[in-house]
Amino acid sequence: MTTLAMLLPMGVIGPTQIVLIVVLIVVLFGGKKIPELMRGMGRGVKEFKDAVNKDYSEDITATNETVKPENKKENEAPKA
Repeated sequence: MTTLAMLLPMGVIGPTQIVLIVVLIVVLFGGKKIPELMRGMGRGVKEFKDAVNKDYSEDITATNETVKPENKKENEAPKA
């Protein structure tokens, strides 16, 4: 006999678990502290994204600077 609980992986979070987590957060931190926590998390995520985009754009710029266009005079066949 297999039950649905045996078939589902351990990582599945249902609506009951989400409600329980939210209630625990409210009890632990209080209603006034939650907006501050979310604001701080938002700032952290924004700073992380900005840093990733900055590093990516610096990598692209560095790659473009190292690749130089070919000099046509060197590659042309000698004229007879």
